Amino acid sequence: MTEYIGVDLAWGLGTDRKPANETGLVAMRADGTITDAGWARGVDAVTTWIAEHLGSRSLIAVDASLVVTNPSGIREAERQVGQRYGRWKVAANPTNLASAASAGARLLERLTDLGVGYVSSTAAMRERTGPAAFECYPYTTLVGVEELGYDDERPRYKRLDLKVPAAEARARRAEAFDELVRRLRSTPLDPPLQLDSHPLTAELAGPSGIHGPSHKHREDLLDGALCAWTAAFWERHGDERVQILGGDPCLPTDPLDEAGRQPVVVAPARPSQRRPRG
Repeated sequence: MTEYIGVDLAWGLGTDRKPANETGLVAMRADGTITDAGWARGVDAVTTWIAEHLGSRSLIAVDASLVVTNPSGIREAERQVGQRYGRWKVAANPTNLASAASAGARLLERLTDLGVGYVSSTAAMRERTGPAAFECYPYTTLVGVEELGYDDERPRYKRLDLKVPAAEARARRAEAFDELVRRLRSTPLDPPLQLDSHPLTAELAGPSGIHGPSHKHREDLLDGALCAWTAAFWERHGDERVQILGGDPCLPTDPLDEAGRQPVVVAPARPSQRRPRG
């Protein structure tokens, strides 16, 4: 039975003339075995893939804004990403009701129709009686899990460094990607993540090229694996090693949506990345 599903969702909905970008998808068991992996385009195709892998208590981690209630500006969860992870050069893209990138909200609608709940606290996650989804952000996982060793800065495996020549930036990005995969494959993790257990994720261990579309294709799948592993990490460690950004009642929060859901980001955290108590 699939227990964890990771979705690196393309935020744009796409059109008939221009399809949505690829979404990386990974299904994983509690022992870290990846049971399926791949890509899909568009919310409908992503929903179909998820539906085919749902178990009775599957936990679905989505890298996209699922619940958005602020008319403008930035969500409080996104603001807290920058406040607590900014030292590691991690920040979140702002989303609001005027944003064109609304695939996350559309996906949550589709999942709700499938009987998938939404969880925004560790208690709700642990007490779920059916499949449930939540929002995550892989960068917070990479710098929030100390074992991975990103103590000073996030790995630059995504965007190019515009401060250096393009060719050098692409080479550095490929190197950062390969180093990240090496750490994920060689670091003893709790819970485990076995990238080599599926042919597609095992291929991520091969050397990266500098071709942009090819790199993005691989990156989407890796982020899908990181999302699935974040779900497993949350269930394994709970509030001891994970914080709920945007969900602290002592801080500003965004309004609930019509279904009573709170906009939050579930983020692994070192002690130094947490809000001081008192």
